[in-house]
Parts: sequence; C-alpha cells; structure tokens
Amino acid sequence: MRVVPRIAPGPDRGRKTTQREIVIVGVNHHRAPVEVRERLTFGSDTFDDALRQLATLGCVEEGVILSTCNRVEVVTATLDGDATVEALSEFLASRDTVARERLRDHLSVYRGREAARHLFRVAASLDSMVVGEPQILGQLKQFYLRSAHVGTAGTVLHRCFHKAFSVAKRVRTETGIASRAVSVSSAAVELASKIFESLDGKTAMLIGAGTMGELAARHLLAHGVGTMIVTNRTFDRAVELAREFHGTPVPFNDLGRYLPLADVVIGSVGADHFVLAPPLLHDALRERRYRPMFLIDMSVPRTFDPAINAIENIYLYDIDDLGGVAELNRDERAREADKAEAIVDAEVDAFARWLSSLDAVPTIVALREKAEAIRIAELEKTLATLADLSEHDRATLDAMTTAIVNKLLHGPITRLKRHDPHSEAFYLVAARHLFDLEEPDAE
Repeated sequence: MRVVPRIAPGPDRGRKTTQREIVIVGVNHHRAPVEVRERLTFGSDTFDDALRQLATLGCVEEGVILSTCNRVEVVTATLDGDATVEALSEFLASRDTVARERLRDHLSVYRGREAARHLFRVAASLDSMVVGEPQILGQLKQFYLRSAHVGTAGTVLHRCFHKAFSVAKRVRTETGIASRAVSVSSAAVELASKIFESLDGKTAMLIGAGTMGELAARHLLAHGVGTMIVTNRTFDRAVELAREFHGTPVPFNDLGRYLPLADVVIGSVGADHFVLAPPLLHDALRERRYRPMFLIDMSVPRTFDPAINAIENIYLYDIDDLGGVAELNRDERAREADKAEAIVDAEVDAFARWLSSLDAVPTIVALREKAEAIRIAELEKTLATLADLSEHDRATLDAMTTAIVNKLLHGPITRLKRHDPHSEAFYLVAARHLFDLEEPDAE
C-alpha cells in the first residue's frame, strides 16, 4: 500500500498495454479518519449513477465501488494503471465533499498483486477494524452484484471478486479467526455462554445506563437473551432504554425485588458505594432456588462488591476480567490470522497466473494464426504442382505440415503460457518482434 503520488508526465504516459491490471484507489480506516470517510460515502440513491460515471472514464475497463463505514474504495480492471490512478483520484475528488488537497493526503492506492491481495484480505475480514467480523463479506457481495447489474463488472472483476469470496470461505472454514470474542462486550457474551448451556430465554437486568453496559446488553439480546429488565436512578432513562430493548423498566429502589428474576446482571452505573452486596445476592439466590447467576460489573469504580464472587453459584466478572478475556482472544486471532494470510498469498498467486494468461492470449492467437496462414499458403503452392496426387496423399501432406507447425510452436507457446513475473513481459514483446506479429488491439 502507498499514498497516491503526484504522477509527472513521462514518455510512456497515456500508452495502453495488453497487460491487464487491478487498480484500487480510495480511503479506508487505516489512513483516513471517519470525518473523511463519511463525506465520501455513496448513498443507495446515487450508487448506480456513480457506477455509470465510473464507466465513462476511458482508462477504466471494469469497475466496482465499495462503500462501507470503514472504506470507500473503487476497484477497477485497466490496461493503463498510471492513468487510472489519476482518473480515480479525480473521480473521488470531483464529488467536492472533501477538499482536494486533504483527500489526496488520505488516499491509498493498490496495484497489481497488491490490489488483489487487498481485496482478498478485505473479503476475509483481515483488513477490518475487528479482524474476523462477518459483515464485510455480505457487503462485498452486494456491491459486486450491484456493479454486475449496472454492467460495470466484466470478466476480470467477475473472476477477481469470486476468487475473493472463495478466499473468505476458506479462511472461515480452515482457521479459527472468527471464533473468539475480541471486545469487552462480546467477551461478556462468551463468558455467559459458558455458564449457561444456552442464552435462549434467559432474563438479563441492566443496572444503569452507561455506554459499555448498554453495548453488552445489546450483545446479549443479539445472542438469545429473551427478556431485558432495565433500572436506572433516572427512571425516564430506564423507560427510554427499555423501549429500545423491548424490555421492562423498573424503579431503581425496587432493584432488589426484581433481582431474583435475572440470570444475567450488568452493572453500568456511577456510584460511590456498592449497589450490589452479598446479603442482597443471598436473598436473590434463595428465591431462585440457587440457580446460577452471572454478574458483569462494567463500572469504574466498581459497583458490585467483589465479595459476591465467593458465593456459590454466583459468577462475577469486572471490566478487567473481561478485558483480559478479550486480549487473550486477540492473541489467538492473531495466530489464526497468520494462517489466513498464507491462504490469501496462495490465492493471490493463483489469480495472478490466471490474469497473466489473459495477457498472453492475443499473442498466442496471433502466432498460431500467422503460422497457419503460412502453412496453408505453402501447402497450396506445393499441391498445385502435384496435380496427380490422390486425396489420401493430399491429406497426408496436410497432416504432416500441421504436425511440423505444432511441434515448432509448442516450445514458444508453452513459454508464453508459463507464469513468470520476471520474464513474461519480455517473452511477449520478443515473440511479437521475432515472428513479426501485429500489436494486439488494446482498445
């Protein structure tokens, strides 16, 4: 990855080649802050028009636009990489939502193998803020399908995106990159799932309206918790949150009455004393017939008395405990990410070989056509002087000359088909010069 340069004019600028290249230009969470990314986002009402505008850029053969909260990137296939970098930079800048000079400071450019690697890593969630999150693959598929529908994705990007999807599937099935929680709130869900056989139908209580507690409550609801009880010193705020959670608000002073109903209790309240202490939990457990309770204290300073943890069937975790779980899981994900990167590298090699084979096709076709034209012309001259030959003899001569041409071309064509990044361009140019072939049409 590199920041987009100011490209100075040169003698080769503007000249297309026969070698197709993947070029990606845009902003993402690595280099661009959210205030830049959000200004470049393409809304659903303008997305198709943006694709059509992209298709009018002469240097762009195919294009797909990605627009998520973490990235706005334009993926293209082109025969003129330098011109495409400039054109895509202008394409994004022309929206006039971010000052050109500021945008240029945040743009990232990926070309060739690095562009394919970037797209594969994005699909596999190796480039996400939270490595292993599953949402990005679905988003990528939607952007690709939208571009295919409008008609801006062709043969090269079809292959490139489908390869990216298969990479993502391999990473998810062959590694454990998405199996561990890496945020405090998701760690709370992971621990709760270990204590209870299932979260389905469980009841949770949120004490207070702190951000971390609210996020944990949302995670628990998303993972099966059936009922949410909400209590807060300001009852109106409890009512507001309960409405969002489709839960039940209760007055703060009645916390003890409702506590026995809760399988999971989340503390997220600022206080200078413990809100929950052992006597209250002993009473709650007795009423629950000693069914286990899972307590998460997300407050700083803590508002659940640490002595609670000594009570049998009570499992208390504070913010540091959850942070430790998340950190261990980050380390585990990092190890799994190494396996995923190896998968990406192998698939990039496979895609590069396929793309390279496309570059050789026009030269191979031209070489075969020229050799066949010479063979037929010379054969016809010879047969014209041998009028008494039988049809069998004529067929024999035709087969013999065909075999000679095929054997002579076998070596050059095999070499042209073989993927070698250090010499493939040299062989293509050499073949056209040695056999006096016309330059393939790059349009």
